[in-house]
Amino acid sequence: MIFLLFSICCSVTVAVLLKLAKRYKINITQAVTWNYLFAIVLSLIFYKPSLTDLVSAPIDGVYIALGVLLPVVFLFLAGSVRNIGIVKTDIAQRLSLFIPLLAAYFLFNEHFSTLKIVGLSIAIVAILFTLYKKTAQKNEGLNWLYPIFVFIGFGIIDILFKKVAQIKSIPYTSSLIVIFILAFIISLIYIFYLWVVKKEKLQLINFICGCILGFFNFFNILFYLKAHRAMADNPSVVFAAMNIGVIIVGSLVGIFIFKEKLNKLNYWGLFLALVAIILITNPFA
Repeated sequence: MIFLLFSICCSVTVAVLLKLAKRYKINITQAVTWNYLFAIVLSLIFYKPSLTDLVSAPIDGVYIALGVLLPVVFLFLAGSVRNIGIVKTDIAQRLSLFIPLLAAYFLFNEHFSTLKIVGLSIAIVAILFTLYKKTAQKNEGLNWLYPIFVFIGFGIIDILFKKVAQIKSIPYTSSLIVIFILAFIISLIYIFYLWVVKKEKLQLINFICGCILGFFNFFNILFYLKAHRAMADNPSVVFAAMNIGVIIVGSLVGIFIFKEKLNKLNYWGLFLALVAIILITNPFA
């Protein structure tokens, strides 16, 4: 369980760093780019992949799609944390498991128990309650779209990573490094465009913040994988504990440290999100 605790803390820390980025005027696009560079370096150190595996990786549509989606959805995640808050963003991200489950049911004809169907139904209500706001202020615009994109984006990413897990020609960790490399290259091309065309300055502070972000982002994944290995007989417990843990810790941080305000329906949404995850990940469901 110690690995799970570390993974939860790293995940919430990423959200906190994204929240603080606006306050300290950090360029998120640049920080996200260097985040992937640092994640690649750490992956090479900790996973020690074979050069042959990296070179022989089957670079198909799934790898490329993830290389594009990871930085794009990360930017939406940052926008959601800054404009909507840590609490609602974490719930949207964690309930994104709803999307691959729908794909399993409708596309792959997977059988669902009554408990899982109830859990999915509660998840829909939880999302609606979480994002509900009585009155939208003028300067808020369409900020509520950020968590929607986070919800959809992470759901699609989850489906694609499941496809990557089915690739047996190279180890999963080697595939992960290849995806990080693609995400870094695509992000680098974009900030090069901003630098040349939009005259956006490259600043050292963004590089430093990106490395810090990459540190916690990488160890979130590392400890999560270690938790799955340590509790190989109970994958659903790991999955449920991770999602529930992030929602609870993220909510406590958002409400008590950043003073994020929730209405009664939002609190009900938080509660229902926890219930939905318990039902959906129940090993008997």
